[in-house]
Parts: sequence; structure tokens; C-alpha cells
Amino acid sequence: MSHSGHREVEHEITVAAPAKAVYQLIAEVENWPRIFPPTIYVHHVEKGDRAERIRIWATANGEAKNWTSHRTLSPDDLRIDFRQEVSTPPVAAMGGTWIIEALSETESRVRLLHDYRAVDDDPEGLDWIAEAVDRNSRSELAALKTNVERAHVSEELTFSFEDTVQIDGSIKDVYDFINEAGLWSERLPHVATVRLDEDTPGLQTLEMDTRAKDGSVHTTKSYRVTFPHRRIAYKQVTLPALMTLHTGYWTFDENDGGVAASSQHTVVLNTANITRILGTDATVADARQYVHNALSTNSRATLGHAKDFAENRR
Repeated sequence: MSHSGHREVEHEITVAAPAKAVYQLIAEVENWPRIFPPTIYVHHVEKGDRAERIRIWATANGEAKNWTSHRTLSPDDLRIDFRQEVSTPPVAAMGGTWIIEALSETESRVRLLHDYRAVDDDPEGLDWIAEAVDRNSRSELAALKTNVERAHVSEELTFSFEDTVQIDGSIKDVYDFINEAGLWSERLPHVATVRLDEDTPGLQTLEMDTRAKDGSVHTTKSYRVTFPHRRIAYKQVTLPALMTLHTGYWTFDENDGGVAASSQHTVVLNTANITRILGTDATVADARQYVHNALSTNSRATLGHAKDFAENRR
């Protein structure tokens, strides 16, 4: 510890995965929604060879927030240094380092170091930060361990796919249809009720009751991050029995024929529930097909209605 206004702290955990694999999962920020439960979406603001700026959207105590961090990647040392560009009071400054150490070919130690200052070097502020950092680091490392180990063994359980519809309309109309999810119960037959909150512009909480083909109703909750007219990214936080993860994004690209509107999904299957949901003979392949089909059906239905909406506005 240096002078009273500044503190350093370290947390560590052992992970049953090779050090390089662990490093890669943390280094490639598109993996973060998979390995950190609070993370909704991350994107690069700037990306150099070793230095980058990333914007992170995540939940804290049930509220979504975002911040920008600067990172320096050292793949040879399996080390990543990070620093928040603008901190939120009572934090005056926050940074740290991930260090991954190989314990064996199949096991590694992950060390998470933090250094921080409180606004005006306030002792109560420092104690508040210390408690938050300690709580967050413990839960972050525990989640990292669970999800990195799962990701390492579950490559066959993880898959992504995309559906695209060509629309002869304006990009703004297509985007608006997906963005204005609060109107989906009126606009989409498979949506029974919907609640959309957007307390912070560009950050949405979406709760929906959707009807399946068999008439059953499922409630889902997602956080969405919007980038007007280009992309809407989301993470589903109430998951159906067959998934342990579901993230995705809608993208809108202008072309000569109008707009190519796409819906992308990334899923990790929950093997524990396959036989309960699909029957005793069901395999991972069956579950994959079932989930892919269910999500694609909804996406294509939504994109089809977006197409009608935008083409009728012309």
C-alpha cells in the first residue's frame, strides 16, 4: 500500500483449463458475455496491435451501465493491463491487471490485480470501493472459472447461426421496427405481452411473453444495447431449460436492393435438461437442432414483419 488515498489488492483462482486458452477467452472481448454473467455486450472503440479501447455494457445490482476501458495486451506474458477512462464516484481512478500462470498443461492460476483511488481520497469512499472490488472480484473469478471450464469443454455445445432477410425499404424503418420492441405485442403475432424500459438512451430492458406453436407461453428477459440504424445487441438473462447462454444481435446493412436485415444467435446448450425436455433418446445434436429451429423461427417471423412494415412505408 502506498499513501492512504490509493490501494492495491489481488484476488486469484485456479482454473482447469490451459493458460493460453484462458488468456484468449479474456483477451477476445466478444467472449465476455459468455464468461462474465453481468456483461451484456462489449465492442472495440479502437483496436491496435497491442493496445485497444473497449466499451463495456454490464449490469450492477440489477441496473445496466457502461464504461470505456483502455487495455494493453501482452500475449507472450499472458498478461492484460486495463484502466477505466472515466470512473464513477466515489471511484476517482480504477485499473488493474489480469495475469494468467500455467500450473500444468491443463490447469492455470488466474490473478486479478486492482489499484484504485477514491474521490478526494475519502476514507469512507475507499472502504466502499474496497468492499465493491472484493465482492465483484470474487464473483467475477468464480464465474470466470465456471464458464471458462465450461467453454473449454463445451465447444461442441456452443454454436452460432444467422438468418438474413432482404428488405426493399429504408434502413431507418427496419431498424425502428426492431428497436420499438415495446410495440411488438401489437405488431408480432407470437408476442403476447411486452414491457420495454429504456432509462438510459441506448440501453433497454425487454421482457416478453411469447407464444410457442403448441400454445404454451414463455417469459423472457433480455438486456439490449442499441446502435441506431446499424445494430442492436442483446443478452437474454432468463434462459429456457435447454440453454445456459443466449446472446445475439440484429444487424442492418444498406445495399442496392434496400436493406439486408440479419438476426444472429450464439447459444450454449444445457445438457442437463436434454432428456427431460426432448425425451430419453434425445442427443446433443437433437437439442441443437431443436433450439436452432425455435430461435430461427422467431427471428424469421420478426424479420418478415419488419419487412412488411418497412416496405409498406415506402
